[in-house]
Amino acid sequence: MLSAETRRGLAERLWRAERERDPIPPLVESYPDIDVVDAYEIQLINIRRRDAPIAGHKVGLSSPAMQQMMGVDEPDYGHLLTDMAVAEDVPIDARAYCFPRVEVEVGFLLAEDVPPGCDEQGVLDRTEALIPSIELIDSRIRDWRIGIADTIADNASSAGYVLGAARVAPGELDPRGIDAVLHRNGEVVAEGRSDAVLGNPATAVAWLADKVAGFGVRLRAGNVVLPGSCTRAIDVRPGDAFRAEFSGLGTVGLTAKP
Repeated sequence: MLSAETRRGLAERLWRAERERDPIPPLVESYPDIDVVDAYEIQLINIRRRDAPIAGHKVGLSSPAMQQMMGVDEPDYGHLLTDMAVAEDVPIDARAYCFPRVEVEVGFLLAEDVPPGCDEQGVLDRTEALIPSIELIDSRIRDWRIGIADTIADNASSAGYVLGAARVAPGELDPRGIDAVLHRNGEVVAEGRSDAVLGNPATAVAWLADKVAGFGVRLRAGNVVLPGSCTRAIDVRPGDAFRAEFSGLGTVGLTAKP
């Protein structure tokens, strides 16, 4: 494990990389012994430093293919803060990020706290609504050359999120069978289904409740949880307009300034 001073130093490097839009080399190149505990502690240093209320959490690496690529056997997570929320009708500036991409997700709006030890049904029982969502991801690590510790330390490569208007009670829609199609500038660029996320996105939320508890964090009523992407990530370019369509769940959009 790294020293507290080294963790603070690496958190500072990531902080500056994000604000100056100047990506840094992978942390593992300089610190090959960095582990996931170090990485989560580095993430928390910068989350506290942002001093914005926590709006929820996101799960990453929720598909078997991504886990295999990273050489891990479980997902990772990051925080969603209120200052990361993006409005559908307000274009983002793609140039304000390092390497922005979008992912399509079935979001969970929690009605109650989700304690550790919950199963999928327990998650759904505590969920107010499913929400059409797009996560804006970015990497402060140069050229997306990330290992598991890099992405965790970098808040699971999260940069923002946008929620659609629809709110569908989980009892009205099987969260495992939601088809998703992503359009960029009117052209279909990605397709998937919600069961790409660990077979059931509620499984990812249950995993998350257990994982964050180990770091003294709790999934709270009113939180939004993004459980993982139904589709592959797509690059965001200046002038792009995205629209994600979900069967039974409506649409959500994100646009970038020219």
